[in-house]
Amino acid sequence: VHSLCWSKDGAYIFSGSGDRTIRKWQSIDGKELVVLRGHTNIVRSICLSPNERHLFSASEDCSVRIWDLNTNEQTGDPLLHDDEPLVLAIPSDGRYIASAGLDKKIYVWSLEAALKQGGGRVHVRTYIVVVSIIPNWPCTLATHSPTGS
Repeated sequence: VHSLCWSKDGAYIFSGSGDRTIRKWQSIDGKELVVLRGHTNIVRSICLSPNERHLFSASEDCSVRIWDLNTNEQTGDPLLHDDEPLVLAIPSDGRYIASAGLDKKIYVWSLEAALKQGGGRVHVRTYIVVVSIIPNWPCTLATHSPTGS
């Protein structure tokens, strides 16, 4: 297991693993409820949207994937990195997903645009991100839009 996250009510815990799966567990008794498959390499990071309708996963297959927790299926195309994404973050309003990894870039994705357009590095409008940079670890903030701006 490489990553864990809890549901807000604590009833469920999700795990991202080296076997390329994401699993949903009942936290009271450890019963496995769902296995999400789609990544082709280790799942390094997972996080839930604030409304808990979507789960996001980052994998060594160079993708971030969005999972619909009502259907337990991947939704949209994978969001692609140039190298392995390692971490994910989502703000409390749930409108954006940030991912970063070995390509030393931080990608900011619009959830709305990713779901409508089926992937790609897209955003609806300019989004300002405050990033804490680790000394001696150069980092690039990359934003993209369908118009290239």
